[in-house]
Amino acid sequence: MANILAVDDEKAVLTLIKNILEMDHHVVTAVSDPEKIFDLQLGRFDLILLDVMMPNVDGFTLCRRIRDKVDCPILFLTAKTMENDVMVGLGEGADDYILKPFGAGELQARVDAHLRREKRQRREVLCMGDVHFNLSGKEISVRGEPITFTKAEYEICELLAKNRGEIFSKEEIYESVFGFDGESDSSTIVVHIKNIRAKFSKFQVSPIETVWGIGYKWD
Repeated sequence: MANILAVDDEKAVLTLIKNILEMDHHVVTAVSDPEKIFDLQLGRFDLILLDVMMPNVDGFTLCRRIRDKVDCPILFLTAKTMENDVMVGLGEGADDYILKPFGAGELQARVDAHLRREKRQRREVLCMGDVHFNLSGKEISVRGEPITFTKAEYEICELLAKNRGEIFSKEEIYESVFGFDGESDSSTIVVHIKNIRAKFSKFQVSPIETVWGIGYKWD
């Protein structure tokens, strides 16, 4: 099962896409107004389908605007007459394109192929909106600007981000980051969270939320 975003100004096409992909138990978010996708948490999607020809903003422009916010495959949906244009449009950051009209089998096969490849070759990157994690390098950046965190601060951020929405007490965070053999105690987590927030605040982002009386979560 994958979380898939489908963007097309034709609601009939969106209904078709939802019906086809939900047969494979994927969760499909259908959006007919392309500007509305910026109200979504784009980093949670495993694959994005973008129609090329839409009013106000075309798929190429939209792809260019979201490419640095997501690390998942982006596939264009286009008419045969625009195939040559789409080949150029792939330079905007899309991974592939599907010609309209498409059959159920073709859409399922192309989507599943990209999801399988993404699973095999997934870059060690975690995108949470403007905050990007380089998991292999243990680095965090905001809108492309790196932030210097201590090892403990990074581990706390990664734990919360990977489990977005889940609330962790400071004791659970301490145990996960330092283990039972840590030389301090769980109260140090409060200090680390304060320092993390101060560093993020310089970039006008505040991803860690306090759930009073319980703990912390990545918002």
